[in-house]
Amino acid sequence: MKQKEFFTSRWGLILSALGIAVGTGNIWRFSRIVAQNGGGSFLIPWVIFLLIWSIPLIIAEFAIGKSTRFGPIGAIAKTAGNKFAWMGAFIAVVTTAIMFYYSVVTGWCIRYFVSAISGNLFNTTDHLEYWNVFSQSLFPLLYHFIAMLIGAFIIYRGVVNGIEKTNKFLVTSLLIILLILLFRAVTLPNAFEGIKYFFTPKLEYILDYKVWLSALTQNAWDTGAGWGLILTYAVYMKKNEDISLNAALIGFGNNSVSLIAGITIFSTVFALSSVDAMTQISQSGPANTGLTFIYLPLLFSKISSSLLVNTFFAGIFFLALSFAAMSSLISMMELSTRTFIDFGLNRKKAIAVVGLMGFIFGIPSALNMDFFTNQDWVWGVGLILSGAFISFSIIRYGVDKFRTEIINAEGSDIKIGKWYNFVIAFLIPFQVVVLLTWWLVSSASWDPEWWNPFHVENAGTCLFQWGLVLALFITINKTLVRKTVI
Repeated sequence: MKQKEFFTSRWGLILSALGIAVGTGNIWRFSRIVAQNGGGSFLIPWVIFLLIWSIPLIIAEFAIGKSTRFGPIGAIAKTAGNKFAWMGAFIAVVTTAIMFYYSVVTGWCIRYFVSAISGNLFNTTDHLEYWNVFSQSLFPLLYHFIAMLIGAFIIYRGVVNGIEKTNKFLVTSLLIILLILLFRAVTLPNAFEGIKYFFTPKLEYILDYKVWLSALTQNAWDTGAGWGLILTYAVYMKKNEDISLNAALIGFGNNSVSLIAGITIFSTVFALSSVDAMTQISQSGPANTGLTFIYLPLLFSKISSSLLVNTFFAGIFFLALSFAAMSSLISMMELSTRTFIDFGLNRKKAIAVVGLMGFIFGIPSALNMDFFTNQDWVWGVGLILSGAFISFSIIRYGVDKFRTEIINAEGSDIKIGKWYNFVIAFLIPFQVVVLLTWWLVSSASWDPEWWNPFHVENAGTCLFQWGLVLALFITINKTLVRKTVI
């Protein structure tokens, strides 16, 4: 099937791919992980793993998507061989499963934006109670539906009129809002103490292996590398688009946004907190949202003595968060839609299926925080396997052949050297083994019944759910190939 839709420009492609990478994790998770891992000490391994995990995998996804013009199933089958189509199906399912509950998160952001601009967010002094009342009501379901509806409309409009135009607006607006918030934050009294902590490394943390593992995890979850999302957008790259330069721009662009958000949050918390600032930033809270939905609204109420000013800054913060969430959500919806297109559906029918499926399967996460937490755990860790399967497909193809014939092919402005062979063939697999082992073994420390598949967060529930999905797709592998590639 000849590819008919393409991004109109490199700018459109870069902003759309940045929309994948820049999500809520840049704003709420990044600052919390930095606080828990020694401030500036964390930034050193974080940058190193950007270079040896994120960017190499982003390069791989761009190259695979551009060369095969298929979504994950067909792309992996074309690269690794037909008998490994099940790996592509697993990648697609992991990201689709994340979409189910990420839509709920997007709904939370939209709800808090509405609450902020209406002034309702400042009508309480107990923001934990405000969150609890909201999360235990039916409002998360309503806003989950709204998020899915907006996302479906964007994908329905196609690559150029939907994805590209929307991301140009969302990502550009997000960056402007973050810069406004950054300027306000660094001009607050005592803000420099937060900036100093954020950038000052400490030797004891640098020598702690857990800090390095946390930095690798942040790269695995934050940049979009290994999700199959960039692979999907790469299907719509023009033939003469450079792979390596685009990958570098996205990797460094994403981490730059994280740094801006980090400076903003650390400055604000250190300037306005009347209690231990580090404790406030480090707390994960319900569903890892403590800082964003519980503590930051309290801080916004203290920015000035003017309710109007406080409402403005709270409003644009949650608007930025909503934009970040939506740009990531539509990429997940496009991956699922592209998968159905590869199966023979047209875009309209495919997005109708994805929209309905996304809403229905997101309902449990909208209504039950334990179910949300379980899905976030299972499929968040599952992303590490997705990265492994992308690396494996290149190894099967031939790493040097892949580098010279696909990455460095026509349209490449920057030629990638042989260092890439070592990273993909050895470093990525090694990082996968270390990360998977650490996360699954660590679960035994917080759950003695680590083997129980019906607990919320442990190794057992991961292995059980992954096993079901993998067994199904390995069994129907020939059907997957027949329906997509042949």
